Amino acid sequence: MSGQRCWWCGEDPLYVAYHDHEWGFPVADDRRLFEKLVLEGFQSGLSWLTILRKRENFRRAFAGFEIDTVARFGAADVARLLGDAGIVRHRGKIEAAIANARAARDLIERHGSLAAFVWRFEPPPHERPVRMTREALAALGSTKHSAALSKALKRAGFGFVGPTTVYAFMQAMGLVNDHVEGCPAGEAARRARAAFVVPQSSSAPA
Repeated sequence: MSGQRCWWCGEDPLYVAYHDHEWGFPVADDRRLFEKLVLEGFQSGLSWLTILRKRENFRRAFAGFEIDTVARFGAADVARLLGDAGIVRHRGKIEAAIANARAARDLIERHGSLAAFVWRFEPPPHERPVRMTREALAALGSTKHSAALSKALKRAGFGFVGPTTVYAFMQAMGLVNDHVEGCPAGEAARRARAAFVVPQSSSAPA
């Protein structure tokens, strides 16, 4: 990819590929949205690269992040996951992931999809920075929109979804495009967003 990438992905090939092809591109797939919410929770206190390197292990351990399957996990699964050296073995985060699957299943029943629920919190263009500089990005640890989505997710029964964690989710899933000015991936993400059809909820907002 020619042009000046965002600095934060460095030169690690896995991180560069994530930056170039995933981060900031709009996502409507419930499984991917659920996976990202869970992995952002596991990332708390760690670097995203640490989680990215373990992502395939997480996918194997959590049944590909199929929401209905994870929602049925019980005590034996918690014990299995606590013994899995390929993931982050943190009981609170593991139990939250299972609870999040159950909460996500409930939201899907109410709104038609998890995507329809989360995309209601996309900020309007006029509330975004005019220029996404390195300084502007550094000031965006969380926003009123991530705080609102965090509050709604917690009310729905999700755990490990604070405003900063949720903003990282919004950045990754394309609810915001925080590639810095001049980054070729940012322009590709903008084109993807222009062609993206925002999922609509099948019920009134909760």
